[in-house]
Amino acid sequence: MTYGILSVHRRTREGREGAASGLTLTRVPSAERLCETACGRPRVGTLQRTHMSQTNPIRLFVTHAWETSDDYLRVFEYLESARNFFYRNFSTPEHRPVGDNEALKEDLRRQIAPVEAVIGLSSLFDTHRDLVTFQLLYAQANQKPVILLKRFGDQRPVPKALADLANEIVDWDERALVDAIRRQARHEDTTRWDVIEFKLD
Repeated sequence: MTYGILSVHRRTREGREGAASGLTLTRVPSAERLCETACGRPRVGTLQRTHMSQTNPIRLFVTHAWETSDDYLRVFEYLESARNFFYRNFSTPEHRPVGDNEALKEDLRRQIAPVEAVIGLSSLFDTHRDLVTFQLLYAQANQKPVILLKRFGDQRPVPKALADLANEIVDWDERALVDAIRRQARHEDTTRWDVIEFKLD
């Protein structure tokens, strides 16, 4: 009976697997209490260490060319509209360092070093190919997963040279972007269930 009740609810963004009984439950307080009551013991094996929260946000870097382009700003509009999604932005395009190209690269390394995932903007590839390639290559070399966003409003395929540097390529969609970040940065299960209403004759 417990399984039937839980299986018809939408899986939330915090949804994770994990119950002593082996059932798949939503990770919300009511589900946890129901599991403890039904199983006769508390849940085990939760991933508190890596679970995203307001006190443990996902650390992100968004590729840039030392300016806040439309696509750069659009990324944060999408992230801010996502419910229960917590992140910290480490990219600082508004603070261009003084110096030559090596000084610029060194500052980009500083921005990328502490992050858990890099969001690549395909739109920058046409105008700042070398700079974007450097950022993604550095991310790869330091085992930072790259989530590549396609060009906004453009149906052209992503250039192969750029696609080869990505762990995942996504469309401009808030849900797809957030799920990709959670998968790549924290290895979270982002499966979601939708409620289906029907009548029994």
